[in-house]
Amino acid sequence: MASSTTTKTRLLLVDDEARLTELLSMELEVEGYAVEVAADGASGLIRARTEPAPDLIVLDWNLPDFSGVDICQRMRSSGITTPILMLTGHDDVADRVTALDAGVDDYLIKPFSIEELMARLRAMQRRAISFSGGDGEAAQPETLQVGDLTMNTNTRDVCRSGRMIQLSVKEYELLNFLMRGQGKVLERAEIMRGVWGENFYGDDNLLDVYIRYLRQKIESKELPPLIHTVRGV
Repeated sequence: MASSTTTKTRLLLVDDEARLTELLSMELEVEGYAVEVAADGASGLIRARTEPAPDLIVLDWNLPDFSGVDICQRMRSSGITTPILMLTGHDDVADRVTALDAGVDDYLIKPFSIEELMARLRAMQRRAISFSGGDGEAAQPETLQVGDLTMNTNTRDVCRSGRMIQLSVKEYELLNFLMRGQGKVLERAEIMRGVWGENFYGDDNLLDVYIRYLRQKIESKELPPLIHTVRGV
């Protein structure tokens, strides 16, 4: 097997702005990425499903045929787990939640600096390695449990009191982080770094939104609450 020092990271860039893709491709290749460009959503989707699969995907929100959100949803529904960074001009919380719920791992607001793009890509790679087991090998099946709430990290099934719970990608990652830290008080900054990455510069109101989503899905009047807020901490 080739060593990581000689194997370039394959990056798929899905964007129809020719000047931007030319600039980004040049900068990314200087940084050691092997870049492939798709000028519309359909082409990007086909390429993402083709072997060898890309290691990272940079996806624009506004494409000539489909929105980046639509393409991301189609990728995730077809089993593609490649980390996706979305480029977008949408800067309100509702749009960020829409993108993250579609399966985007991170997003970058236009205009952006090349340095920030590179930092986001490096952070996504680190998280992908961590979730895969830390050394690129498949993680061993594991069951997390808090009270009557269970999570199978191999199948990503979540169940409480015998009821299966459907979670979005980001809801699952947040719940996974919270369950691994059960019994501890986790500070906001610690949760944001663990779930959104250390280079995430977005509005941390997203955390409140997703905590509310999780409570709506895993808690009910008949069951004891599992997520507790320690005010000021």
